[in-house]
Amino acid sequence: MKHVTYWMVSVFCFVAISTIKAQQTYWSRVEQRESTLGIADVYQKFTTPDFQLKLVRASQTVAALRPNSEPYFDFTPGERLEIRDKDSLYHLGDINLRIKDANGIWKSYSTATTRAKVTALETSGNVLAAADLANTLPSDIPVSVKRYYELDNDQLVMRFEITNKQNRPVEIGALGVPMIFNNILEGKSLVDTHAQNVFFDPYIGKDAGYLEVKRLSGRGPALLVLPKENMAFEAYRPLLDDPTPKSIVFEGFHEWMSHSKAYAEQEWKGVEQWNKPTSLVLEPGESKSFALKFVLSEGIKNIQETLVKEARPVAVGVPGYVLPQDVEGQLFVDYKNDIASIKIEPKGALKVKEEGTTASGKKKYLVQGEKWGRARLTITYNDGVEQTINYKIIKPETDVIKDFGHFLTTEQWFDDPNDPFGRNRSAISYDYDKKEQVVQDGRVWISGLSDEGGAGSWLAAVMKQLVQPNQEEVKKIQGFIDETLWGGIQYNDGPNKYGVKKSLFYYEPDSLPKGTYSDSINYNTWAAWDHKHANDPGRSYNYPHVAAAYWVMYRLSRYHEGLVDNRSWDWYLKNAYHTSVAMVEKAPYYAQFGQMEGSVFLFILEDLKNEGLSDMAMDLEELMKERANHWRALDYPFGSEMPWDSTGQEEVYMWSSYFGYDRKAYITLNAILAYMPTMPHWGYNGNARRYWDFLYGGKAGETSRVERQIHHYGSSLNAIPVLSHFRKNPDDLYLLKVGYGGLLGGISNITQDGFGPAAFHSYPSTLKIDGISGDYGSGFYGYVVNSSSYLVNDEDMGWLAFGGNLSNKGNMVEMELTTAAKSKVFIAPKKLWLTLDAGKFEKVAYNEQTEEVTLTLGSKTPHAPNAYLRIDGEVELPYKKVRGAYQIELGKKETVIKL
Repeated sequence: MKHVTYWMVSVFCFVAISTIKAQQTYWSRVEQRESTLGIADVYQKFTTPDFQLKLVRASQTVAALRPNSEPYFDFTPGERLEIRDKDSLYHLGDINLRIKDANGIWKSYSTATTRAKVTALETSGNVLAAADLANTLPSDIPVSVKRYYELDNDQLVMRFEITNKQNRPVEIGALGVPMIFNNILEGKSLVDTHAQNVFFDPYIGKDAGYLEVKRLSGRGPALLVLPKENMAFEAYRPLLDDPTPKSIVFEGFHEWMSHSKAYAEQEWKGVEQWNKPTSLVLEPGESKSFALKFVLSEGIKNIQETLVKEARPVAVGVPGYVLPQDVEGQLFVDYKNDIASIKIEPKGALKVKEEGTTASGKKKYLVQGEKWGRARLTITYNDGVEQTINYKIIKPETDVIKDFGHFLTTEQWFDDPNDPFGRNRSAISYDYDKKEQVVQDGRVWISGLSDEGGAGSWLAAVMKQLVQPNQEEVKKIQGFIDETLWGGIQYNDGPNKYGVKKSLFYYEPDSLPKGTYSDSINYNTWAAWDHKHANDPGRSYNYPHVAAAYWVMYRLSRYHEGLVDNRSWDWYLKNAYHTSVAMVEKAPYYAQFGQMEGSVFLFILEDLKNEGLSDMAMDLEELMKERANHWRALDYPFGSEMPWDSTGQEEVYMWSSYFGYDRKAYITLNAILAYMPTMPHWGYNGNARRYWDFLYGGKAGETSRVERQIHHYGSSLNAIPVLSHFRKNPDDLYLLKVGYGGLLGGISNITQDGFGPAAFHSYPSTLKIDGISGDYGSGFYGYVVNSSSYLVNDEDMGWLAFGGNLSNKGNMVEMELTTAAKSKVFIAPKKLWLTLDAGKFEKVAYNEQTEEVTLTLGSKTPHAPNAYLRIDGEVELPYKKVRGAYQIELGKKETVIKL
């Protein structure tokens, strides 16, 4: 077989090129505007124990913020200062206010709107620089604003002093400080972005909140922005009025808001916010300070340790903050002061019970989800400090997955024998707002059953069967494969014809009867591919969806009885192989990059080996090693059709690890951790960065925009390498917290009736799920192949269960599994990874004294009379091995196995 030689190119799809060109035009317009920041004047430079701080003398805004340990790295976009030195472009050091006037109307004020030279104030003691900002604020503002850069115990603090100038009380309904750091990727190579740019993630947790700023490589010190005085992190507002063009290479800037009532009453009206919106009243002549502190953490994994050193409240939730209703979660709270009260909103949404303290003094609580939906837990400490923790309560995983599969094969099941595009018998995209199937869309792939936005629904319907097979649903999927996938989405016109089309639906009105296309849809865009472009097999990202479908059906056919009857197991596995090979042969341009769901190729390879299909296995392994060697030669092999992406890392890590390219696997993992944080908030815990797919996979309309997506498919896909690396390093609890956050985040947005949306909108004006199913299927793939339970013993917090409930009986620690599949479990003290190809683990037990492990398997079912157990660890069992797995005959009752 002829394989492809790979090369490194800078490659973008048409949409990426178009967006970048538009952005460059926008940048040129910004650059042509009059310079008003005053950068031609002299800069002020200061050195603190942690930072080199550079200020623009005229505005006293931050021109650079560099860690002393790496003085050539700048957390801010100082490199673009000569372009961004115009009115209305925000800088670190600006402030935004909304104040109620005498007529009761909120009026906005910003130091960024109209630049003017500020009045420098005399400094002494710990004050590095200070200014009265009156010149850069409207003359009718009823307060005076002064800004100070100062040291507090040698740490850099930015403080605003606001004084009421009126003889009446003044209500401040919004107070925000723009967080301007260097996340502008425009014009950079991957090497440049990973070395020079940062991403930042908010813990919107009131007084315990913080912002973590990390470079894309995941290496070097992390910057923490902490509340110092009257700066509770109440809301995180996108700065949509900053003209810096947003696109696939710039997510946009946000501001840290300590008060947000004015927005809640206007732009965000009717939207449930992460925290209760507040305002502040200043009495006549009253002054108040609002301060933020800038602290360096040695690295990303040291953030929690740094917070403890800074005497900030630290909370750790197990298994995280997405909480299935049958899981007994744990919450550990570490703070110098005692807890005065705990408040739960909505009332009764959570049940919280105190469980004592850990060896180091952390307060321990049992947390149980009672009501489905979002919930906020507010902890008030004796010193008045408030901490909020946002939870998402979901149904038990078994019920979530059952409902999801039912919705896909009923509400989303497309059955129209007269469909001119050949989509009959499929799970098609769905509009949850309209409660209808999306059979037409100006982006033809959405209705065309391919690309991520169109394949998402049928991919999810197939993947669901691997976790929770249902014979009626499998029957429908067999019809989909025979009538729509094989010979439709995928070519079937001769030997080795395995190309995958970009879309079945297309726009070609002259070739189809009048009335085929809706007049209400705009088809006059690049996204309305004609028949030729829809049939193009050159987009590699479509191939893993098809390969995964065949692989799942192989698994169901091979390890279950009576579930699959349309094709033989080997037809499915061989088709999975041929599709994998075809990706490289027919789509070599993009196949050089890591693919979302690309881990499926490794799973296919393992099963080819298990089946003794040596020639196919060798061929596939050789092909994938050629790709891995290409990645190994690159500094940061995470390209895609986009300039920067967060989905290729999954496959790059898995193959790098498989071939023993440990350094490249480690570099890949660090890059993932740079955009995938862990923090006490269900929306951001384990949430891998993704911010452009509401344009390409979300609902058309006002929410089709560049916006940080909450638990888009990147969360659960990137959880695959993170949890894989944890199993190699079971003492690194940080990895487990991040990975499990992404895993459960992958199903957090499924509705009560089983609809799976593209993602959740992070803008405070929205804060709800997207309206269509879109590309959710890729994320569900990540959940399915990674669904697992973990039993770990932390030195301080004790025994912890991720994916199960704990009980202790003498020396025995028992975990009852709560995942939907109950097919994978990791016993951390033994580094023991146990998986089932069929059958279920009901519970596992570990004897702390003897280190013996006891497995309890569920009873047999009509489709699974045997369990097939694989053990990654030094254990031998007295059972027959079949394709590398122990075949265990199940009975009418549970089966107990001791290891």
